[in-house]
Amino acid sequence: MQHTFGVYFYILIAAVVLIWLFKRLNLPPILAYLAVGILAGKDGFFWLEQSEQIHFIAELGIVFLLFSLGLEFSIPRLLAMRHIVFGVGVMQVVLTTLIAMLLLLLAGISMVAAFSIGSLVALSSTAIVVKQVSGSPLLRSRQGQLAIGVLLFQDIAVVPLLIALPLLAGGLEQSLGLTILTALAKGGIVVALLMAVGKWVLPKIFSEIAQTRSDELFVLTTLLVALIAAALTSAFGLSMALGAFLAGMMLGESEYRHQLEADIRPFRDILMGLFFITIGMQLDMTFVLANSQWVAFGLVGLLTLKVIVTYCVTKVMGESHENALATALMLCQMGEFSFVLISLALKFSLLNSANASLLLSIGVLSMAITPYLVDNGGMLARKMLSALAPNHLKNNQATIDSSDSRFEGLSQHVVICGYGRVGQIIARFLKTEAIPFVAIDSDTIRVKEAQAAGENIYFGQAKQKEVLRGANIANSRLVIITISDKDSALAIVDSIKKLAPEVKILIRMRDDRHLAELKAQGVTEVVPEKLEASLMLVSHVLFLTGVPVRRILRRVQAERRNRYGLLHGYFPGDSTPLSPDSSDHLEFLHAIAITEDAFAKGQSLGELNLSKRRVDVTGLRRNGKEISFPNLDTVLLAQDILIVRGKPRRVERAERFLLEGR
Repeated sequence: MQHTFGVYFYILIAAVVLIWLFKRLNLPPILAYLAVGILAGKDGFFWLEQSEQIHFIAELGIVFLLFSLGLEFSIPRLLAMRHIVFGVGVMQVVLTTLIAMLLLLLAGISMVAAFSIGSLVALSSTAIVVKQVSGSPLLRSRQGQLAIGVLLFQDIAVVPLLIALPLLAGGLEQSLGLTILTALAKGGIVVALLMAVGKWVLPKIFSEIAQTRSDELFVLTTLLVALIAAALTSAFGLSMALGAFLAGMMLGESEYRHQLEADIRPFRDILMGLFFITIGMQLDMTFVLANSQWVAFGLVGLLTLKVIVTYCVTKVMGESHENALATALMLCQMGEFSFVLISLALKFSLLNSANASLLLSIGVLSMAITPYLVDNGGMLARKMLSALAPNHLKNNQATIDSSDSRFEGLSQHVVICGYGRVGQIIARFLKTEAIPFVAIDSDTIRVKEAQAAGENIYFGQAKQKEVLRGANIANSRLVIITISDKDSALAIVDSIKKLAPEVKILIRMRDDRHLAELKAQGVTEVVPEKLEASLMLVSHVLFLTGVPVRRILRRVQAERRNRYGLLHGYFPGDSTPLSPDSSDHLEFLHAIAITEDAFAKGQSLGELNLSKRRVDVTGLRRNGKEISFPNLDTVLLAQDILIVRGKPRRVERAERFLLEGR
């Protein structure tokens, strides 16, 4: 027992340290978990041995992950994706398996071994891809939808593969087709059963649970539902993850969806971490170093084969070049079920130990680079397409009507960079005032739809000078950047300033963290969404409490001129982000009590010179009364409450100075 506690203690320490280090290096936590697995495995400190219990617990992470994914889906949405699941998914698995088999047969591998390797190579990692896209815009993007659809079919395809491999080892004494049809029939029964339970039983159960107002009971019921669904599909010979996905999908249409997702997330993330640790434990570093050339060759071959096949299949189904290539990059790794099939093939002597070790090494390394490929798939796809076919983007743009001649005669017009929801709302108001505008957007579908409706929009990356020239930016009166990402916005601003130094630039940001930096780069106005929303709310509050409209407008305009000075700073709470990145930008309000023995007692604010410590005094409470914006001659007394505003570290140093004098 003591030894077991020590093992988990070491693993926990390693996980905390490595995740912190990887986050500081802007690397995904999945890589940290894989590194912990290597440390815990036989090539590291051998803290943990591979066991069925460990793998079962780790598999629960996939179960909860797929349950969470199911909450994001609905029956109509899944039906709308059927051509992806049973079109792109089928073609991707079948073609990858056949091509891999052909290459292996040419290399002298036996038919049975070639089929085993080809089938497991065709699978991709549901756990990693879904983990990366969950909670990000990628989940709603076209390439995200394509990737999820293909992964769903791959999870279904695991079932006949798990049946086929033992039969291949037994010399096909049973009818393979009949066995697979039987398995699919069982699958149909269990899916229908889960859908019926999810539609008519689960909503009533959760309604009853919700009325008890017990958080613990709600969490336990959520866990129980996910596990029962997983156990049911497992009993019918299907994937546990598939059952959890179906249960989540049924509950995704209920009003409890968001609460269920919040309840399941802590268990999901912890168990997913354990899953990736077990994957890392399977990497034999001694074998990798001894056979590095074969591992590298196999890794490049795997990535190349899957990217080409998935790209071609997705393109044949009518997707754009960029979406097809981005999807292919997201799915080019081996999957967690590939490791299950490797173990099964090894158990039934379909593979020898050397081939199994090689496949495990290639699989783990391909999974290690997957987070980067998922997060940057779109950008990499654009670069690869522009490098392989320099005229591709121009041709694609031409199909969307990117003729610059339409805008040559325009002057004193507005250029909108980014035609999402915000850009389109701005355009509607400009139309009502008969103000001409040109919009630029990089989403081909959106551009086609808007052009079909007669909008002045064309395709392109707004940071590229040629694209801005096409909008005749030199003769425009105003440029509006609706992209809220700071780095992208700065790149656009830089290009604008080189082409039209005097043009006014209005930029939208989520908050005021980068206001000073953007102003320094020449941006005319920065509109922070959160602060503007606060001003609008304040305007309604003042109006409903009887304050005259003119006074409200003067106050709002004064705040804007003062760069939202009164709105800066707030009292932090438990949910306030305190990461190293955010603490460099946020300003907090903090109340400092002046004690009897405080250094600041008896000194004036001018003598203390807190502005030198880069904090502002926003208020003073004395004897229960508030003194707003006290002047420099105000002398601090014992029991005064001084309210200061500044960045967290500066506020902390200022408090120490006021109390201790240093």
